[in-house]
Amino acid sequence: MVKGIPVTARLFGRLALVFAVVITIGCDRVTKHVATTTLAGSPDRSYLGDTVRVVYAENTGGFLSIGADFPAPMRTALFTFATGLALIALAVLVTRRQWSGVAALGVTLFVAGGASNWFDRLAHGSVVDFLNVGIGPLRTGIFNVADIAITVGVALFALAEFRPRGGSGGQA
Repeated sequence: MVKGIPVTARLFGRLALVFAVVITIGCDRVTKHVATTTLAGSPDRSYLGDTVRVVYAENTGGFLSIGADFPAPMRTALFTFATGLALIALAVLVTRRQWSGVAALGVTLFVAGGASNWFDRLAHGSVVDFLNVGIGPLRTGIFNVADIAITVGVALFALAEFRPRGGSGGQA
């Protein structure tokens, strides 16, 4: 027992995080492969009354294509080298910090999604995006499964870290 947590619970928690990484990266790689082989060069597809659009796009920038117009050396430095270092730092941090299960899962999903997109940038210089959702003119940017993992990871981490902590609750 370490810090009140049985060894089997800690091992199960770490295995669950490894499983989350494998599932996240695996689903992202498979869906990007399917998007590349079936959507590239074909017209956009629309589902559920145009709520979901499936469209092939290669994003050389970051979130919502920010930085796509930067010179290639700057994009490489920012989106490949700096992102790789940040992901390594976060991976080390998640293994050293004693976050709660939800916070650790959030950081793990963020790192897994970021790593999968980073692999694309390293190998191809861009990330394959293929999903767009919205209603009428109110639409998201084009994204992928890794982006979903990153977004869910940030939300889980924020919820875990900023939730009210236990205590007296202000009662007398």
